[in-house]
Amino acid sequence: MTLMIFLVMFVMESATEKLCPLRASIDVLEGEYFFLCYLESRQEHFQEEAYTINWYKESAGKRQLVKETHRIASQMNFLEFWPAELSDSGNYSVIHSNGKQNLTIQKWTLNVLERNKSSCFNKNHLTTEIKSAGTGHSLKCSDLSIYENESITWYKDCKNYEHETERELNFRTLTVQHSGIYTCKILISHEGRIYHSTNTIKLVVEEDAAEAVTLEIVGHHEEIETEIGKEEILNCTGFLGYYMQEDASLYWLINQTFPEQCTGIPENEPSVCEEEFKKLQLGNKFYVTRLLRIKKVRDEDMHHNFTCMLQADESTQIKIVKLKKGKTQDLPVHIFTTGMVLALLFPFVVVAVVFVFVMFRVDFVLFYRDTCRRDDTAGDGKEYDAFVSYLKDCASPIEEEREFALKILPMILEENFGYKLCIFERDVFPGGAFVDDINSFIDKSRRLIIILSQNYVSDRAIYELESGLHKALVERKTKIILIEYMPILEKPSVPHAGKAYQDKDQRAL
Repeated sequence: MTLMIFLVMFVMESATEKLCPLRASIDVLEGEYFFLCYLESRQEHFQEEAYTINWYKESAGKRQLVKETHRIASQMNFLEFWPAELSDSGNYSVIHSNGKQNLTIQKWTLNVLERNKSSCFNKNHLTTEIKSAGTGHSLKCSDLSIYENESITWYKDCKNYEHETERELNFRTLTVQHSGIYTCKILISHEGRIYHSTNTIKLVVEEDAAEAVTLEIVGHHEEIETEIGKEEILNCTGFLGYYMQEDASLYWLINQTFPEQCTGIPENEPSVCEEEFKKLQLGNKFYVTRLLRIKKVRDEDMHHNFTCMLQADESTQIKIVKLKKGKTQDLPVHIFTTGMVLALLFPFVVVAVVFVFVMFRVDFVLFYRDTCRRDDTAGDGKEYDAFVSYLKDCASPIEEEREFALKILPMILEENFGYKLCIFERDVFPGGAFVDDINSFIDKSRRLIIILSQNYVSDRAIYELESGLHKALVERKTKIILIEYMPILEKPSVPHAGKAYQDKDQRAL
């Protein structure tokens, strides 16, 4: 009895192996019956510990448990779609759980292709086989269902082909006329409804014998220059020929050890991981490719052999990639050029800034004071910003000179700019000693504004000029601002600056 059970299970497992090719990426047409299946090792049949089987779908970065519906059903090692829809596209996985740990058995990427309403097939859902004329060949209808007694029909270029109903379409001798697109259609009855599943093959028969194609890995052994801490992605691509070989496998080894699979989640990604196996078709040539992702190159990675292996039709090809520390790279050209341009422009920019500052220094100072609300003269003990010295009697035949000193100058400096002026006739009370008052108010002022004219240098106001020059040149207590209101024909007899210094030294003695 035990032997009988073992034989039955062995037969079931053999059938499962036949129906479950190891394909990481699968394409299927919408509206067709389809199934996913996985293989269990023989030891799992005899495990005494109970476990559960759950199917999951990952879409948009979220993994959700696949629940059975009237359209999606789980049976033994199979997940069936009655039928497949566009929304079924995504990444699928099957997980065994015994309540203590979860074990991922297999993963797939399912692509549900939109049906071409004007044709019986989708150009993205076919395989190409290139054969030479004069040879025998057979087209095989892939295992599209797990049920028996299905009805099989073959079509050539979407027309019924010679009423063939066998799973294989045999050609004793191929001719160019046999070229075409062949589609096998399987009808399946389920719960009173008829579903179908198709497989399409493009057969190309060439008149002359085609050149023999050798399985090979694109590129040769290589060394890649890199740096510690840098991310590196190693690419391995294998050329299969002019038709897709379903038994082809491509994988990486690190010192004869299999790397972990990439999870797609950056924070949980292993330091070195292998991307999913992908198939490519460029024209009538077929390729397989797989990436090895090194998150951050370590020093020990420089001593590893990263080996890519391609296997198909009992043939094996390898490619070895090694990492080595690269030479220190020169400064990039665009950065060097930018630096040189900036270095050449910098002196011109400095000169321009200095020129603008010199030309508008007063405006900058006023703007600074207005913006920061700061006055550098606060606390210097001065009461006035400037003492205005001008012609004080009516000796001047031009009245505008006094009007400039008493009206225009205060209106501009006091009312518009907020300076405080000391004007003798306005701010000094009468009755005091003239000379003492003049010296006192000049000492209280930060500047001495002298409005020069021919009448001014001929008047007694010349004393204010002499006193101001003495304080500016000898005592260095104030600064003088000269305004030539009218041209001076005769030079005033003002003591020379050197004489003023000499007088000061004599007084000191």
